[in-house]
Amino acid sequence: MSKIKSMLMLQQELNDNTNGQGWEKGITKQGKPIDWKRCILLESAELIESYPWKHWKNIDAPADKENIKIEVVDIWHFVMSEILKINATTSNKTIENLIEEINSLSNFSMLQNPSNEIADDHFEQIANIENFIKILLNSQDWQEMTDSYFFIVSQSGLNLDSLYQLYIGKNILNKFRQDNGYKDGSYKKIWDGKEDNVIMQEILMNDSSITPQRLYEQLSEIYHS
Repeated sequence: MSKIKSMLMLQQELNDNTNGQGWEKGITKQGKPIDWKRCILLESAELIESYPWKHWKNIDAPADKENIKIEVVDIWHFVMSEILKINATTSNKTIENLIEEINSLSNFSMLQNPSNEIADDHFEQIANIENFIKILLNSQDWQEMTDSYFFIVSQSGLNLDSLYQLYIGKNILNKFRQDNGYKDGSYKKIWDGKEDNVIMQEILMNDSSITPQRLYEQLSEIYHS
């Protein structure tokens, strides 16, 4: 459960730094409204786009399995943000209490198992994502939303360990983006023909035990070279 705690704390820190203290009330430090559910909805649409669902285009194309994993991790940023927001504005439980509730969710146990390859039942997986979206839009219960999300994680070739590793990578990448002009539009996501997400994954694959600080340093070295 230390992985869940680390991720929640890192997400809190990222939101504090990016949006300002008190972001849980739904407004950034610049006065812009925050809608985490909309963020989750649009990231879920991008997740569906990683599958070859279009009957009129590239009908035999494979699913973009690596991008599926990235999109699922992107959704996790916003799911945790919604959890933290709801907790801060309603129950104000300790982080330990939140972890206990997450641990008790029925689908969380699936993440304790070794990860499996993404199956070829693409339309069934898309249907599961769409069911997650329905729960997101129609339920005020963060537990129900999160439990449905964990099912999406399990079908996407991830478990708790790989979710954690990719989350740490994406968290550091997001920090790097913010530090290098993401808000004012000057940041460049394509580095020498590759998207920054891909470069981050390559660094992690080459050194799975890399520290967050060293990951940031390597991103900086490549970006500014």
